[in-house]
Amino acid sequence: MLPLFPLQSVLFPGGLLSLKVFEARYLDLISDCLRTQQPFGVVCLRQGSEVRRDGETLQLESVGVSASLLDVDSEQAGILRIKCIGGQRFRLRSSQQEPNGLWRAEIEPIDDDAALAPTAPVLPTVKALAQAIGTLKEQGAEPFVEPYRFDDAGWVANRWCELLPISLAAKQKLLELDEPTVRLQLVDDFLRSKGVV
Repeated sequence: MLPLFPLQSVLFPGGLLSLKVFEARYLDLISDCLRTQQPFGVVCLRQGSEVRRDGETLQLESVGVSASLLDVDSEQAGILRIKCIGGQRFRLRSSQQEPNGLWRAEIEPIDDDAALAPTAPVLPTVKALAQAIGTLKEQGAEPFVEPYRFDDAGWVANRWCELLPISLAAKQKLLELDEPTVRLQLVDDFLRSKGVV
């Protein structure tokens, strides 16, 4: 069963995620993943909070993404700063919470996005992403892992989904879309409605 890290954020395949880990159940989870070189699952919380509260009901979204550790830093005793990268999407078949509060799930992997080139009408959105990356780099930020795949509609859509100021519910719906070209078209529609492209 895949250990889960429920978060108030949506991780996309190929996306970077930085976390500050301090709860015992998650410190143990990260230690296990480091030792076994296995990923854990990131799922968005539909209801509830990231920090465990007695009596609180948690509801998990039905689709998440596996996360592999890139970097782990122990800045002080009992606190880890981790950086991980999103891998394959999965669907939760069943999930259960252990006595220590850690969630584990039986999952069904979802096929990776087909590598499809962006269509001509959305090329301004591809160009705008390249410009946004350039601006972020000038500001000292490295938001995405290279190589950049501007010729891949799914990759471009996923990076925009990470940047856009939209609700978690909207990001989750975009993550769940199986057609990368549709995901990119929806992003393009949003950017056009805001006058970005």
